[in-house]
Amino acid sequence: MTRLCFVAAPTEVAQHTRDRLIMLYGDCPMDQAEVVVCLGGDGFMLETLHRVLLSGPPVYGINCGSVGFLMNPLVEDDLPARLVRTQAAVLHPLRMHVVTQGGLVEEALALNDVFLFRQTRQAGKIRIMVDGRVRLPELVCDGILVSTPAGSTAYNLSAHGPIVPLESDLLPLTPISAFRPRRWRGALLPSSADVEFQVLEAEKRPVAAVADFTEVRDVVSVAVSEDRNLRTIVLFDPDQSLSERIIVEQFTV
Repeated sequence: MTRLCFVAAPTEVAQHTRDRLIMLYGDCPMDQAEVVVCLGGDGFMLETLHRVLLSGPPVYGINCGSVGFLMNPLVEDDLPARLVRTQAAVLHPLRMHVVTQGGLVEEALALNDVFLFRQTRQAGKIRIMVDGRVRLPELVCDGILVSTPAGSTAYNLSAHGPIVPLESDLLPLTPISAFRPRRWRGALLPSSADVEFQVLEAEKRPVAAVADFTEVRDVVSVAVSEDRNLRTIVLFDPDQSLSERIIVEQFTV
């Protein structure tokens, strides 16, 4: 692997690391690269994955941030040889289709999750449909989210949703501070499921929807499904695959 593209978060550490690696291995445009090397934290990694989602090369992350769940350790020596030995994880995004109170229709992609949340002091009221069938007529809550397996360790975990293995073909559906029904803890859906959220009393209880970096306010309906026609590939060092990290996270206390 000789054609590498280095991208870095706008931090001093990431920028200096990029300069050093370019001196060692050169640099090329993203559309000509065999691998994109992403320097930063998980947030910048997610931005980079969105950039390559349609037709880009695999992405190898090097942690120059804080958590670094999607990143590899910073080791500058023998980078091309280490890239050859990496393990690949294939990620498929969620596609969000939104209709607003004003009739505006928007779409966005999410590699982590799609979530709805209340815009005012009043809780939202949301009807949940799966594959065209009403599964929960009314959920009174701060919000609700659908997560990818890769994103199940992010906001979904903070909302007490389940971590799911990368190969599980499952999508966690997790409420955020559910008030009624109080004991409902969410569901695990097959990755083929078509989920629709219908906002009840939308004018009185306005709700916004978010897909990774895209936020749409005053929504009345949000459809979410996995787009198997799109994919991005993330590379990990040997014995540090994303599947292994997801398993380890379930035993972290």
